[in-house]
Amino acid sequence: MKIGVIAIQGAVSEHVDALRRALAERGVEAEVVEIKHKGIVPECSGIVIPGGESTTLCRLLAREGISEEIREAASRGVPILGTCAGLIVLAKEGDRQVEKTGQELLGIMDTRVNRNAFGRQRDSFEAELELSILDSPFTGVFIRAPGIVSCGPGVKVLSTLEGMIIAAEQGNVLALAFHPELTDDLRIHQYFLDKVLKC
Repeated sequence: MKIGVIAIQGAVSEHVDALRRALAERGVEAEVVEIKHKGIVPECSGIVIPGGESTTLCRLLAREGISEEIREAASRGVPILGTCAGLIVLAKEGDRQVEKTGQELLGIMDTRVNRNAFGRQRDSFEAELELSILDSPFTGVFIRAPGIVSCGPGVKVLSTLEGMIIAAEQGNVLALAFHPELTDDLRIHQYFLDKVLKC
């Protein structure tokens, strides 16, 4: 079994490390691979799209031919986790900033996003979050974080903050506005692994 982390830019090594630790906790044999070019996504049982700069991420995914592979994997039910910029990339629709920069969103998740919902880099913060998939609070790390403004009927809201949706799930796709890989709490990665192992 392979779990792929999109490694074009962003918080790649942190996700790789968190996934490897989560797998070790489970005693599950799996390879965590970095995806930098076309041809790796189709081999993966799960895909993580990390944080980073969403405009650059969208452009490089399209240029490398990875975008279409992710869409195809999503249609096959492959679990996908998008964090921070990954939440933007997964969305069907963006705000004026997204339109202005001409980002080619994957359109996998029936969501409309606000790219800078929680301000810029200097406005980074941590917050104790209640998520419906966890039985106790999770410390969310928000760095120039986006948010989901609205979502379709097939999307399940998992958490909100200041009136903004910050965690949501649509079938096999999980999107978070924060960075679970920047904490020692592996529960969200474990939840994602549950989805992968069930496929």
